[in-house]
This record gives sequence, C-alpha cells and structure tokens, in this order.
Amino acid sequence: MLLMLVDQRTTLTEKPRAVLMTLVYPIQEAVAVPAQLLDWSDDATRTRAELARENNRLKRERLLADARLQQLNAIRAENDRLREMLDARPRVGASVRVAQILEVDTDPFRHRVVINKGGNDGVFERQAIIDANGVVGQVLRAGPVSATVLLISDPGHAVQVEVVRNGLRTVAFGSGDYDQLEIRFLPNNADIEVGDLLVTTSLSGDYPAGYPVAEVVAVEQQPRQAFARVTASPAAALTRMREVLLLSPTAAPQSAATETEEATDDGGT
Repeated sequence: MLLMLVDQRTTLTEKPRAVLMTLVYPIQEAVAVPAQLLDWSDDATRTRAELARENNRLKRERLLADARLQQLNAIRAENDRLREMLDARPRVGASVRVAQILEVDTDPFRHRVVINKGGNDGVFERQAIIDANGVVGQVLRAGPVSATVLLISDPGHAVQVEVVRNGLRTVAFGSGDYDQLEIRFLPNNADIEVGDLLVTTSLSGDYPAGYPVAEVVAVEQQPRQAFARVTASPAAALTRMREVLLLSPTAAPQSAATETEEATDDGGT
C-alpha cells in the first residue's frame, strides 16, 4: 500500500519502472513470437489458398476463351467457304442448288461423300457436283433425303477433259489419291505441258462443258511405253469442302462477256 501511494504521489518509482520495463521487454517479445508466427501462418495459408482459387478461376476463364476463339475461327472459316460459294453461283447461273456434306466414306479405296439433298430436292443419279473451285464429282445414288457422291479422285471415276491451251481432248481418271488424277492414253508426243488447265468438254456427257477439273503437275515421256505418264492436281478442294453445288443439266459457266453484260444491266460500268 505504501509503494502504491509513493508511486501515485511522487516520481521516485519512474526510474526503477523504466529499468524493469527494459528488462522485461525481451521476455514480452519472446512470449509474443508464437502468436505472431501463428497469425503469419494463417495469413500465408489464407493467401496461398486465395491465390490457388484465383489461379484456377483464371485457368477456367482461359479455357473458355480458347474454346470461344476456336468456335469463332470455325465460324470465320465457314463464312469464307460460303462467301466462295456465293461468288461461284453467279458464274454458273441460277440453276444450281447448295448442299452440305453429311458424311465421308472411311474406306480408303472409295472416295465418296453423302450430301443432305436427295430425290425430294430434285437430285438425280449422275448429276454433276462442283465447289467454288472446280468439279467435285457426280451423284452415284440418290435417296429421298440424301445422296451419295462419287468424287473425281475415286479409282472408279473418269471424265473427259480438254486442255484449255490447245483444245486437246483426253480422259482424267481417279487415282485413289485425293490430290492426284491420272491422264492416261496420251502418246509421248502429245502437246500437253505442266500448268495446263483441264476443263470438262461438251462430250463428257454427265458434266456441262467448261468447268475446271484439274491442272497438270507432271508430264513424263516414256520412250519404251506407248503412252506418256501425266498427272494432274484436282481444282476442287476435295478434302476440305463442307458445301457443294449441284448443277442442273443446263448449268454452264458464264463467259466473261456475259458477266460484263449482267453487270452493265445492273447499273455497273
């Protein structure tokens, strides 16, 4: 009681108190260390968990963004294909019909596809099929709502063609390779060169005349053989097409003069 009274009424205990506080401070700090370590551990654990959750959320958002980007790329590619098809329709006249590829034959020895148009849509057997670049093939079988198309690269397909440069007529056969046609029965001295464009002729029967079929990529004279070895690359994108055009028997490609006249009639110059 006396010590408390002296401490309250005088300043005699200030120096001893300061000394005692200085001596006790390290003990106080040491006692506080476990609590501080516990708080730091809680904060670090909480921060790590939050960072993990944030990282997972960002990963999910990135995956969603990548998926949307892929879809946009697919839509852009489809728009490009449709634009090519729309650009091709004026060149072949109004008597065409657009069809989509539903199925591709998985047999490596048969190059066939199934389209979503059939007899109910006016499709008939041996009807000519093209894409924005050239001849694709012809209808092999027509069902009510779908049809099977034989591609020009199929080993069982053949079409009469002519060389645009000089009018030379020959036959292009499917080779079983989507990227190659075989031009058979041409003598070694035939006037055909690499780069020549081959188009359908009026004698081809199933195909209207004037449609691109292929471009010659190799000509090999064989002195010991009766015929030269000639190969060509199909004009149509046989492995990348999604939509095709079905030609009517009267659908012939328009000439440049006809297109110019139509442009003038529509107000063009």
